[in-house]
Amino acid sequence: ASLSSPCSGIRVTKVDWQSLKNGVGHHTEEYPCPELVVRRGQTFTLVLELNRPLEDQETIIFTVETGPQASEDRHTKAVFQISEPEVGKNWTAVKEAETENTVTIGITSPANAVIGRYLMSTRVSTRRKQNDRKLGDFVLLFNPWCPEDDVFLDSEEERQEYVLNDSGIIFRGVEKHIRPQGWNFGQFEEDILNICLSILDRNPLYQDDPASDVSCRHDPIYVTRAISAMVNSNNDRGVVQGQWQGKYGGGTSPLHWRGSVAILQKWFKGRFKPVKYGQCWVFAGVMCTVLRCLGIATRVVSNFNSAHDTDRNLSVDKYVDSFGRTLEDLTEDSMWNFHVWNESWFARQDLGPSYNGWQVLDATPQEESEGVFRCGPASVTAIREGDVHLAHDGPFVFAEVNADYITWLWHENESRERVYSDTKKIGRCISTKAVGSDSRVDITSLYKYPEGSRKERQVYRKAVRKLFSVEASGRRTQLRRAGGRGLWREDLLEPATKPSVTGKFKMLEPPMLGHDLRLALCLANLTSRAQRVRVNLSGATILYTRRPVAEILHESHTVRLGPEKEKKIPITISYSQYKEDLTEDKKILLAAMCLVIKGEKLLVEKDITLEDVITIKVLGPATVGVAVVVKVTVVNPLLETVEDCMLMVEGSGLLQGQLSIDVPSLEPQERASVQFNITPSKSGPRQLQVDLVSPHFPDIKGFVIIHVATAK
Repeated sequence: ASLSSPCSGIRVTKVDWQSLKNGVGHHTEEYPCPELVVRRGQTFTLVLELNRPLEDQETIIFTVETGPQASEDRHTKAVFQISEPEVGKNWTAVKEAETENTVTIGITSPANAVIGRYLMSTRVSTRRKQNDRKLGDFVLLFNPWCPEDDVFLDSEEERQEYVLNDSGIIFRGVEKHIRPQGWNFGQFEEDILNICLSILDRNPLYQDDPASDVSCRHDPIYVTRAISAMVNSNNDRGVVQGQWQGKYGGGTSPLHWRGSVAILQKWFKGRFKPVKYGQCWVFAGVMCTVLRCLGIATRVVSNFNSAHDTDRNLSVDKYVDSFGRTLEDLTEDSMWNFHVWNESWFARQDLGPSYNGWQVLDATPQEESEGVFRCGPASVTAIREGDVHLAHDGPFVFAEVNADYITWLWHENESRERVYSDTKKIGRCISTKAVGSDSRVDITSLYKYPEGSRKERQVYRKAVRKLFSVEASGRRTQLRRAGGRGLWREDLLEPATKPSVTGKFKMLEPPMLGHDLRLALCLANLTSRAQRVRVNLSGATILYTRRPVAEILHESHTVRLGPEKEKKIPITISYSQYKEDLTEDKKILLAAMCLVIKGEKLLVEKDITLEDVITIKVLGPATVGVAVVVKVTVVNPLLETVEDCMLMVEGSGLLQGQLSIDVPSLEPQERASVQFNITPSKSGPRQLQVDLVSPHFPDIKGFVIIHVATAK
């Protein structure tokens, strides 16, 4: 029989995955993988070459499957043939064009399909039994462009920022001095998509029951919760190991990372051994990479004065001595200078449409959730409305932005006394990078009503009621502190007595790294009678969690304040006092316990972040494939000569991997410039990060956005 006879065996001889056309249509052209990457709920095109034309009664049957023990019951396998176009919950194949020996097929997955790596095979239905022919693998991702997908996001500018932007900004510092830090998400770098898919397969739920775990990967709630557990190494061989002691031996300091790519590659190449070390912004940066890579719109959010409420009583109880120094062994709760988490955008089919939108996810291992260190997704709307009983982890997130900060003076006889301290309000300046620019956007109003408003107080009371009714009545006693120090929540709502003296620290000049610190404690007498005040001053270098590292100041003064008069106590902390104990956070906490002679007490605190200088300039226009000169100007912050400094340079689409450049010896406080070339490989806005690294002082970090034009 001739080859064109319907009786002869027909088979697919070649497949063209139309990678370029599909990549542009699905916004996946940046992924460098060999296999096709497409998004669910949207048609992609294949061209099949056959060994002869299809006859009328013949049709092509497709099989797609993902994960082990794939089955149609679990929606991890689908078998479908060329048919008329239809919109629905099933995979479909439609013939778009046909020539003598080729057929162009449009394949559409459901908008709720399981995401991941699929194998596609085909056979032609004839009277003969045919074996399936494997066509190859493709990867299916979430689709924020598809209105039927739970992760649909309606703004193109926001999709460009929260799904496709491969760099970003993480805000750090203190509430009064917020500093941007560049971060290279790098979700389109070599191997990153493959690594992100393997994170899902390393998840303990997959290890226990692979078929069941894969079948849940249609659901962004399930996937994001699994990723939030896997980005930290607690409970599993997750990606990053946390370390908050200020000692980073055997690993990399959290402040040395400039992005997620090196971390993810190290984890993968090291056979899933957790990477040392991370702190909150590292966990958030890595999780943002993974979720953007999988197709879920995600951003990084910083909360200043962030509560870590260990006992779920909505208050951060800090115990101090008569110098205002934190008593570590008594203080279980903490208030971090800042804490960084993620928000991802998707629908909450489990809670109802009013809770759709931004969801908090936090991979920093702070507290266990259902036995695992993970947090979220918690609906931002639910947090704002005080609906803390809704899944997942509402009470913890609500406390991070709403808890009361309460200071207790602990006496040697083990009694305690409430101390007035108005310096700290929890949950301030909640910040994220603006869409399409480097600016900081304050999103505090998404999390809570205006401080002190009637609505804010109503929500707070509602949250307290829900929190204590969610706890079984048998757990109420656990709200008391160990050793009987705890109070009922209602007692905590009564503020400490406002004293008749006020105090505030004021910087007399900007606090620069390597310089002496000059400031004053300004005290004011609010009464019409003279008062004597004993002032106990202490200062310590701290981590960003406000955990003290070493004491650098300890002195007392007695001050006489005239009626309604002010007085300044000058304070100088020399560089030699703090240089040995300064952590890479570059932070110092000052405290003044003011004891008014008739028994009132006032605690005044100030968090200081030391400043530094680095400037980055691009000398000329940047174009793909053309070298351009970058000029970096650095200043030696110290009053001594330093050697062994290096510039560490990184930027997706601007250079391959990392560049390290030696910096010549720097005289005391010398300003010096270093020039080097980069050759951009991708167009559009690109972030270049440059860090000055030295064994003599903490890293000085800078970044610049470079707009790269396509080659003419």
